[in-house]
Amino acid sequence: MSTVSDWSRSIRTLTFDCYGTLIDWSAGLRQSFLSIFGDDFLRHEREFFDVYVEEEARLESGAYQMYRRILAACVDRLARRFDLTIRPGKADELANSLSEWRPFADTNEALARLKRRFRLGVLSNIDRDLFAGTARHLGVQFDFLITAEDVQSYKPGLAHFGRMLTTEGPPSQVLHVAQSLYHDGGPAGQLGLAFAWINRYKQSNDTQIRPAIETPDLKSLADALGVE
Repeated sequence: MSTVSDWSRSIRTLTFDCYGTLIDWSAGLRQSFLSIFGDDFLRHEREFFDVYVEEEARLESGAYQMYRRILAACVDRLARRFDLTIRPGKADELANSLSEWRPFADTNEALARLKRRFRLGVLSNIDRDLFAGTARHLGVQFDFLITAEDVQSYKPGLAHFGRMLTTEGPPSQVLHVAQSLYHDGGPAGQLGLAFAWINRYKQSNDTQIRPAIETPDLKSLADALGVE
């Protein structure tokens, strides 16, 4: 796969998913689960994350509700499915702890490099107040932010992308950067956006989604785009 091609030369704007792409979602979520369920979580750790993703997607596909409420409902469903007890005062811990989740080691340096050439935006399944906590850990000022709260919808719905394209398009000038094929690669492809797959977890791609470029981290993406 070429690192410099016709599509990359036309790019003016990079849009990012946040959690799992910029922020170490897996490490943050694990620490939150330990705080909520204690060591009992460790007995189910192998399947816990898959069930969490399944329950979150189910909740997000229904009538819109704030992400804070989605997270609380996920905790309740996990407790019931694994027969675990939520520790006292921890029912809202997943949302409350999210602002302490930290970026991947390469995130801030790569963002600073990319900011020299591109406009940067975030398209995230989050509430604005929760992202404000996360933004403290990110080393650049993004040019724009579109949240689920803004569009009353969750990816892989198209609303984030539709809102972005009304102000930041055309599609030929946008590269969407994300870890999730499901939440981001699919809708990006539907709308004709070039998609950069940041495959941090070394996953196989068993879908019909064909990224314009695949890299293991953001640093490698900045290198591939020729940004010093």
